[in-house]
Amino acid sequence: IMPSLLQIHFNFPAELMGPSLTAAATPLAESITREPGFISKIWTENPRTGEAGGIYLFEDEASALTYATMHEQRVLAMGASAVQYRVFDVNEPLSRITRGIS
Repeated sequence: IMPSLLQIHFNFPAELMGPSLTAAATPLAESITREPGFISKIWTENPRTGEAGGIYLFEDEASALTYATMHEQRVLAMGASAVQYRVFDVNEPLSRITRGIS
């Protein structure tokens, strides 16, 4: 089974980013670590453009897609809009060389 990278991107109010998001989303971050197939996440935000999201690594495509469809509804409820997500296969040999995975 090949790892899958999930990229989620959405519009999000700038005033809810940074320390506000850290404080509000810590329980969410902890729950994400318990999702089936989850390996890791990098949280992304750009208050200058009102965009946020994340880069996730899952054990397989099925886990990534299941999470994406659930998380889309969750972030919409948190105030996000224009949610987009994409799933990519991971080239493990090259990613190991560049320290993307261990």
